[in-house]
Amino acid sequence: MGDVIYPAVVLAVRVASHALGLRIQIRGDVNIPAAGGAVIVANHASYLDPFAVALGASGRSVRFLALQELFDHRVYGLMMRGLRQIPVRPERGGAAYCATADALKSGEVVGVFAEATIAQSFTVQRLRTGAGRLAGAAGVPLIPVAVWGTHRLWTKDRRELIQPRLPITVLIGEPLRPTLHDDPEEVTEQLRVAMQALLDCAQREYPCSGTEKWWQPEHLGGTAPGPEEAAARDADENAARRGQVS
Repeated sequence: MGDVIYPAVVLAVRVASHALGLRIQIRGDVNIPAAGGAVIVANHASYLDPFAVALGASGRSVRFLALQELFDHRVYGLMMRGLRQIPVRPERGGAAYCATADALKSGEVVGVFAEATIAQSFTVQRLRTGAGRLAGAAGVPLIPVAVWGTHRLWTKDRRELIQPRLPITVLIGEPLRPTLHDDPEEVTEQLRVAMQALLDCAQREYPCSGTEKWWQPEHLGGTAPGPEEAAARDADENAARRGQVS
């Protein structure tokens, strides 16, 4: 069923983007393999990032890892299951790892947001090593991606979906090719550097000035929190969430 629903959803996203007048620029989609497994890792600044990555995936269906709470939602859950996305339970991470490994060995493309949360600093934060481990174990390419502009539509505590002619950039970098014997920490650092370079390029070439704007990183003259402050906010939010659960 996912083979039918996924193309329909991507088509709907294209139609909606056109209707909203979004100016979407995709570069480097030749780096997505035409066949076989791959792990795509993108920065995460917006709730809309999976749709932007899907548009840039050169026609390949992407199975994203997503928190179980999305699958439990009355509305979103139907879509997540229909699109064959992969649920992640923090307390049962091994199940998601096995499901992802099986997907890669079957020749599917998997999408990972390795920062594990939306980056409120709008820079590439510390990455978890799982994506590199999966790519190395499966012998598939690890593809860095930068998405920029989606956060102006919808990010943490901000949503303004109607912004005609808003530019959105998706840059897809050259694949890394980790092996089973590579150090996951080193692979992950190489990935982070590649993603940040792509994001720097997207931000540098972005046609709108972000000086003194909330959506621009601090180091580029915007008012977004710096990486350390953003990390502290994330830690506080995670602690509060754990407190609610307990």
